[in-house]
Amino acid sequence: MANLPLHSGKCPPWLFSHMKQLGAAIIRAIVEEYGSREVLVRLSDPVWFQALGCILGFDWHSSGLTTTVCGALKEGLEPYQQELGLFFTGGKGKTSRKTPREIEMVGEKYALSNELQSLAYASKMAAKVDSAALQDGFQLYHHFFVFNTRGNWTVVQQGMNDATRYARRYHWLGEGVSDFVCEPHAGIACEQLVTTLNMVAKESAEARAASIELTREKPEIVLNVLRKMEQKPKTVKGPVQLAFNFDQGETIPVTNAFEQEQCLQLTLPAAHDIPNSGRINSILYKIYDRRPENFEKLLAMPGVGPASIRALAMVAEIVHGVKLSFRDPVRYSFAHGGKDGIPFPVDRKIYRQTIDVLEGALKRAKLGNSDKLKAFKRLSVISGIKGMME
Repeated sequence: MANLPLHSGKCPPWLFSHMKQLGAAIIRAIVEEYGSREVLVRLSDPVWFQALGCILGFDWHSSGLTTTVCGALKEGLEPYQQELGLFFTGGKGKTSRKTPREIEMVGEKYALSNELQSLAYASKMAAKVDSAALQDGFQLYHHFFVFNTRGNWTVVQQGMNDATRYARRYHWLGEGVSDFVCEPHAGIACEQLVTTLNMVAKESAEARAASIELTREKPEIVLNVLRKMEQKPKTVKGPVQLAFNFDQGETIPVTNAFEQEQCLQLTLPAAHDIPNSGRINSILYKIYDRRPENFEKLLAMPGVGPASIRALAMVAEIVHGVKLSFRDPVRYSFAHGGKDGIPFPVDRKIYRQTIDVLEGALKRAKLGNSDKLKAFKRLSVISGIKGMME
């Protein structure tokens, strides 16, 4: 879990200017020493990304760290993209939705030979998974897609929860994604665990398959079940459980052990809203006409969002008896300081010196003298932080 409360306001212009320079120098140093792939690997690590934001002088625990660091890297490294073979696309709000087109424009500008369509597809699917297949209450508003000339890629995207006023950051590493709809994340950082419909969990494999089965049936079957689920069960004495009667096609209260054994039981968390059957009528018919081959094809379809995925999953649980996963995939934990000069204010003089030293070392390395960069590497070993560098 990461302490990432939503904060308003903007980064001071002088600090953002310095962040662009220092961020660019750090990334260029990594490429010089380890290659462009290593940058993608590190950006996919929530802990390393958070540390980078701290090094650049931004708030330790603010949601703004994500958007500001990504913006600084994109602007600061724009002049070096072709030289590094590393390209930065996407951003916040409307810019995030233009990422696939931006990938194509970068490819055209630098005459890239790798498969740009597959990169654009990866960008779309990463956003679709974290907005529709992983329903944790966080609405995506930031999508940052970085790739190199070999077609390797990473994604850093963030969502917000207006009710709790916290943000959640999702990290992807392309080479680690063998399946977009089964455990695809490199890491997820958030303040707290929440009730989550996780259709990309391993445990949801049967639910994904059952959802596809339902798309091949007439939409009336799904809509009928949803309508019954929207209705309140009849009032009966004693403990009540809901079950689905396959002969009558309706949800009924179950009151004794014998009846409970004869029917499939539905158990849902209180916060798991039932989608309105009337609103998803058209999209279900659209899915039925196209007959998607698998869950990934279903998720990739335009118009398929959280409500339609949730509806199919819940009906699949009733009709096919599959179990849904509500496992929150958050993995990382941080202990952070505060903001506004806590634990200490940014020292502009030292910040400037750090930029100058790194840029000077990079210039010397280009001329064949990499002594300073090697000295940094030796220092990291001596300081016991080799793990952060390699």
